[in-house]
Amino acid sequence: MSRFGPYLLLAASLIGLVGCQGAIRGATDLPATNEFVAAGCVDIDGYDGDAMEPFIAPRTGDLLFNNSNSKPELTDLHWAKRIDDDHFKYIGKIEGANSDALDAVPSLDEDGLFYFVSTRSYKETYSTIYRGRWSNGTVAHVELVRGVSRAQAPWVDFDAEVSRDGDSLYFAEGRFTGGPVPDSADIKIAHKRGDGFVVDSFSDVLLATVNTPALEYAPAISADRRELFFTRLDKERRTIGIYRVKRIGAAQPFGKAERVAAADGFVEAPALNGDGTVLYFHRLDAGRYRICRATRATATPSFR
Repeated sequence: MSRFGPYLLLAASLIGLVGCQGAIRGATDLPATNEFVAAGCVDIDGYDGDAMEPFIAPRTGDLLFNNSNSKPELTDLHWAKRIDDDHFKYIGKIEGANSDALDAVPSLDEDGLFYFVSTRSYKETYSTIYRGRWSNGTVAHVELVRGVSRAQAPWVDFDAEVSRDGDSLYFAEGRFTGGPVPDSADIKIAHKRGDGFVVDSFSDVLLATVNTPALEYAPAISADRRELFFTRLDKERRTIGIYRVKRIGAAQPFGKAERVAAADGFVEAPALNGDGTVLYFHRLDAGRYRICRATRATATPSFR
């Protein structure tokens, strides 16, 4: 299993492609939605490091994120209190969730279950998605999420977001066989069953317009589960972008993919605020990853 070690360090967001395969440019393919307007990057008062993989906590609007996942940094989970859409006050690392391995990609449901990705036990379990009970910056009773992972090499689940109601888990599954990025990466859906989850047997149908021969990862689902945002990285074209698909009901297949024009440059990891009016993501700016945002130009999305 040691041969997977270098690639797991890249699992949270694939940023290693910049260094190992040359410059990646912002995507310009597909029809672009202008439903969002760029609004700059946020300020995290008291924090000046790399900030990646944002998530906006239900009810409080607090910002959950991780620092850089590149060596020599130890990737940990952090949080900051909301001041407004543009400003957050840094509190510190999330207690109880971090380890000596990579810990990243936070999300939280309305009942206070905190989900994240960690490589701490991959060599033993071939699993990476964990959860615990969140309380004001502390996570207790951390455990592996059962039923999501294939539990076999060379498959790695490297991104995940829980739906706000806690009933569904959207995650990225990659196949790592010896390169710095996956041979393939697609988004899957799992639904809660008992204490664990079961992968939806219709994931490929529901996500037919999402998954392509390119790499799709970093899913972000709206509160009503009718909008899905994700990152697509095309290794052949060396392009990257954030995309959005919509559907008319939470059990229906998603429609055609549109590129979010307001998220330009090297961008990844979309995340919506509670009412869906603000889209957050991280962007590489002058060698540093910052959390930026775009605001919805219309009050509510149209699903037709």
